[in-house]
Amino acid sequence: MRKPISLTLLALALMGGAGAWAQEALVTKRQTTLREGPADSTAALATLPAQTTLTRQPIRQGPWVQVKTAAGASGWIHLFDVGTATEQGNVASAATGALRGLSNLFNRGSAPNPNTSGTTATVGIRGLGAEDIANAQPNLAALAQAEGLRQDAAQAKRFAADASLSARLVDPLPIPAPPTPATASGPGYSP
Repeated sequence: MRKPISLTLLALALMGGAGAWAQEALVTKRQTTLREGPADSTAALATLPAQTTLTRQPIRQGPWVQVKTAAGASGWIHLFDVGTATEQGNVASAATGALRGLSNLFNRGSAPNPNTSGTTATVGIRGLGAEDIANAQPNLAALAQAEGLRQDAAQAKRFAADASLSARLVDPLPIPAPPTPATASGPGYSP
């Protein structure tokens, strides 16, 4: 009779530990916006300065994580805008800012994905499927930002000269051989 009670208590203790782990402390990497929902298109609740301490909640949708401020406000923030206190650094902050801008270029809105709930704080690159393309919404601000980074031929030549780069002729890659057809064999095969 004692074993089932012990196992139940152990399971409850493990579940309580998982919830505490999901509510880890985070810090904003740069000034960012606390949003009402998991998308840039949702209402802004507050502007959070860099180095704001937040408590991560156990809910995540895509690259958005639910957080709570020290004042008790709850909302959503993009994973690229937060990290642990030990992750903070100028290089990491600049790199994640650039990735955030790129991900905003392909902003798909706030469609929840049931496969992304949990406590994983990893954001990765994946391919786009037919549904992703059909539901795509352009982010014109991110496009304008990317256009602002465009360089013309004169700027490219100036950069090459400043970096002591020189032109080189490179032989083209050989054309690959066509794949050989698969040979069939086994029961029911007749040449």
